[in-house]
Amino acid sequence: MTAQQRFLLLLILVGGIATVLGLVSKRARFVPYPVVLALAGVLVGILPGTPLPRIGADLLLVAFVPGLVFEAALTLDLAELRRRLLPVGLLVTVGVALTVVLIGALTHLLVGFSWADGMLIGAILAATDPIAVVTLLRRVAAPAGLTAILEGESLLNDGTGVAAFSAVLGTIVSGSPSATDAAFRFLELAAGGAIVGLAVGFAGLALLRFAQDAPLEILATLVIAYGSYLVADIFHASGIVAVVVAGIVVARYGAAFGRLHGPQLLGFWNLIAFVLNAMLFILVGAALPAWELVPVAGLVVATFVIMLVTRALPVYGLLAIAAARPPPIPWPWRHLTFWAGLRGALAVALALSVAATPGVDSRVSVVAYGVVLLSLVVQGGLIVPVTRALRIEAAG
Repeated sequence: MTAQQRFLLLLILVGGIATVLGLVSKRARFVPYPVVLALAGVLVGILPGTPLPRIGADLLLVAFVPGLVFEAALTLDLAELRRRLLPVGLLVTVGVALTVVLIGALTHLLVGFSWADGMLIGAILAATDPIAVVTLLRRVAAPAGLTAILEGESLLNDGTGVAAFSAVLGTIVSGSPSATDAAFRFLELAAGGAIVGLAVGFAGLALLRFAQDAPLEILATLVIAYGSYLVADIFHASGIVAVVVAGIVVARYGAAFGRLHGPQLLGFWNLIAFVLNAMLFILVGAALPAWELVPVAGLVVATFVIMLVTRALPVYGLLAIAAARPPPIPWPWRHLTFWAGLRGALAVALALSVAATPGVDSRVSVVAYGVVLLSLVVQGGLIVPVTRALRIEAAG
């Protein structure tokens, strides 16, 4: 089979699998789509002779993550997010820092990873991805404030979480890991990414101003999404932070120029997110076969429990601080925010990116991938009974 034929086969297989999984998720109305994807990824890794290539980690990050992040930024309810800016801001800054440190410390003390590798696992698992939960909440007409907190945390800690990951990985690769070096790297990456995102976002708005129809608007937003990542990467800043900031700029100001929030543009980006999510889990399943999880199953379960426990302190502590000022944050919202801290596509991509990195324990990527699968299956699978038990609609 030629290279061209293998590429076409890849597109056909991934497209077919994604379509079938989407239909399964639609039939089982309250089974979140990422949960189905996670199980499919495991199946792909188990099947012998799966004709899917092993895609490089750098290609996964560049090709998949910017599109997923930009789509999330475009669909964010910015008006409601402004009302909930304090709790979201605390979760994506102090919350991310606490998550990295707590997971890092506990995986070192209880599981046996080195301090550096423990912090790296913490950074991989710092970014939450409750998209499946948000989709479910919209189906049951949950309060807009709760949805804004979950969506805002998911989007913004994609940026801060990846910046923390890059900082920790950078200090490990340097050969002399230190907390001070990681902190300075984080500030440099985050600040640089934010500056690039603002510049590319406003430059993209000038481009959108001259777009007179939907296809040109779609093309312009693609340029903004991937262009902001590329420019930030060239200047050694955080590409994900740049995409987040550029996406928010476009979402905030782009509607004034035409049909930015029209059905064609949002439909295109919804399709892109659907396809990228499906391809990411399936390709990672081929790159990290499920049988590799068997020798580290105990580590995976222990790390998953640590991740759940350490989620409680940032959520309940920081939301209690935020609730001291209006608007209120009901207790059922806090409970669901705790349980809805699923890890998803971004954590999977970051886990794969360290699979062959010198100086990093080879178990880190496999354990992190296993924790993401458990998070999607356990937390995602139980989200419906948890939501019903909390009576979220009544609480709103």
